[in-house]
Amino acid sequence: MARVVISLKIFPADVGINLEDLKEKIKNALPNYASVYGFEEEPIAFGLVALIAHIILPEDLAGGLDEIESRIKGIADVSDIQTIMVRRA
Repeated sequence: MARVVISLKIFPADVGINLEDLKEKIKNALPNYASVYGFEEEPIAFGLVALIAHIILPEDLAGGLDEIESRIKGIADVSDIQTIMVRRA
């Protein structure tokens, strides 16, 4: 079965958010069919650092991206999220 890699830019709600804790919250928020391939940190401005999360999920799953975005947006430490890329793994 083919897989899809999605890359999401996740903006913390505040400069003081611990990014390691936020990474764990994101991992725990994902449904069981999705897994984190890795994280990158991208400096934005004035000390704010966005997380780039690379998440793997099955290609044939309808609505998977919407559910993942919804779950991550539901984390209190997240202010915004952007889908950067969706591609086959």
